[in-house]
Amino acid sequence: MYRHFTFMNYNDFISMRAILLLFFSLCISCRSSVDPERQIHTVSGMLSIDSLGLTLIHEHMLVDFIGADSVSPSRYNQDEVIEKVLPYLVEVKKHGVKTIFDCTPSYLGKDPVLLQKLSELSDIQLITNTGFYGAVGGKYLPEYASSESAEQLAKRWTAEFEEGIDNTGIKPGFVKISVNEESPLREIDAKLVKAAGLTHQQTGLTIVSHTGTWSTAKQEVEILVEMGVNPFAFVWVHAQAEQDFQNYLEAAKLGVWISLDGIGWSVDEYVDRLVFAKENGFLDRVLISHDAGWYDPSKPNGGDFQPFTNIFEKLMPALATHGFEEADWEMLLKENPRRAFSNPQ
Repeated sequence: MYRHFTFMNYNDFISMRAILLLFFSLCISCRSSVDPERQIHTVSGMLSIDSLGLTLIHEHMLVDFIGADSVSPSRYNQDEVIEKVLPYLVEVKKHGVKTIFDCTPSYLGKDPVLLQKLSELSDIQLITNTGFYGAVGGKYLPEYASSESAEQLAKRWTAEFEEGIDNTGIKPGFVKISVNEESPLREIDAKLVKAAGLTHQQTGLTIVSHTGTWSTAKQEVEILVEMGVNPFAFVWVHAQAEQDFQNYLEAAKLGVWISLDGIGWSVDEYVDRLVFAKENGFLDRVLISHDAGWYDPSKPNGGDFQPFTNIFEKLMPALATHGFEEADWEMLLKENPRRAFSNPQ
């Protein structure tokens, strides 16, 4: 439970939260369709949400783990990164991938200009983000994130949506945050969630949060619901960390997007989760991706770059024996991303 609600007593808060959660869960059916007029920012400009096509919702072209106080584009050569990364984009395009969401956040090596160049060369639509990464004890947070309010942080992120990131003119297509796995949430993490909620209310951007277990994700959802944000606008990242599958049912009932997104590193643990989702009727609340790539400036030639192909080459054959058909993959890789990022407000 988020411990800083002091304006109402505990019982009143629980009752209000229950009413809001019920309201939002009842509204999910009316959110199932997507307005074809909806648009989303890519690194190359605005795009109709209907033009996403086959989409990978969580990948990384480059990530720099040096820390917020030292991260800089001067730590790598863009041409060398492009030479290393481009063949992997060309490869995954052969599987029909049309759009990739790059989830590298600010102060972890996010480089919108690099993404723009890779998009133009590969003819894959790349989408970047706004927001801050609070996990790993705040190593990747700028110093001012501690002193500024949620409203001030949201103002920064909204400005990136309206004006572009770092004077590039390139605008984000979603909010990316992360929190530490603690209960209750640390004050800084709760502030990031609130800032993301405020940004969503100003821009309509979907909130993508690096989380882990449902006990942590649920706290984030409670903060957002209290703000009046529909859980439909929240993506529970790294939900594969959850061991109690019944919690997937709770999240799906609320309308939360359940993101199973480490498939670039293993496949086995995803088979049971996806079969459970299909058998229990909430495959339409699930997003899948690899969390792959990872050009690392600290390593020679960027280190070992993980391909974006396990879904197509390993997961699909593994699930074929469990009754997964083309319609299921259309839902997971086309329809669900289109709905999840359709700027729901």
